[in-house]
Amino acid sequence: MTTGKPIIGVIGGSGVYDLDGLEDVHWKQIKSPFGEASDDLLHGRLEDVQLVFLPRHGRGHKISPSEINYRANIDALKRAGVTEIISVSACGSFEEKLAPGTFVIVDQFIDRTFAREKSFFGSGMVAHVSMADPVCSRLGDALEAAAQSQNIPVVRGGTYLAMEGPQFSSRAETELYRSWGCQVIGMTNMPEAKLAREAEICYATVAMVTDYDCWHPDHDNVDVSAVIKVLTGNADQARSLITTVAPKLASRHEICGNGCHEALENALITAPDARDPKILQKLDAVAGRLLNKK
Repeated sequence: MTTGKPIIGVIGGSGVYDLDGLEDVHWKQIKSPFGEASDDLLHGRLEDVQLVFLPRHGRGHKISPSEINYRANIDALKRAGVTEIISVSACGSFEEKLAPGTFVIVDQFIDRTFAREKSFFGSGMVAHVSMADPVCSRLGDALEAAAQSQNIPVVRGGTYLAMEGPQFSSRAETELYRSWGCQVIGMTNMPEAKLAREAEICYATVAMVTDYDCWHPDHDNVDVSAVIKVLTGNADQARSLITTVAPKLASRHEICGNGCHEALENALITAPDARDPKILQKLDAVAGRLLNKK
């Protein structure tokens, strides 16, 4: 699938996929051996670009960050033919210059989550993918250029601290994360990015700043009403960003030069005669490129 015409996947809230000009729109359920995805997938066409949207928390925002079935979400997108994922999510800022309304195209993660399934692999079929460069710089370049062309406040690069939630940070926690040199904090991009890498899908995050967490002395502590207010303003810009960047991503003709589409090439470690057939069946979409080789 990666050598054919790209199919762009977008993970985010409902406001993200209400795009002007989106045609042939239909919802479709994709069954996954890893359980139920957050919602059906919304398929559509923007000019000649195929887009697939997934509401991360389900329509109506009914699923907590800790309860999202990240494995089913990524597996469903893979089964839908998605080759590139743009992840759009709200985040808090640890830096004065990253004010609410700023879009941050992050390039690194620190994973502090602990209650989530983080891999498609395990006993019976072990794999170790590299996460040294967890996002696709090619997608990042395209997103940065698209944001600039639409006059969207954008910063390229930064570390996203993934917390478990669903509570927001304590003051001690936010100061700790700032001392680590993190730029933004959120609850949803891990293990999403890890699973996208295991599924050999290019992945990039657009972290939309909604607040200053609780460290800033001149701003109120983060609360849901404040987050929603900024998110509403960000939604228009997010739609504009996707509409602009999707045609540029669809022009790819070869596999990703960054190795995203071959991330499993040297990652499978379990000997063929020791692999559990039941696990291999579940991996038919994620790792079928290698497991089905004769």
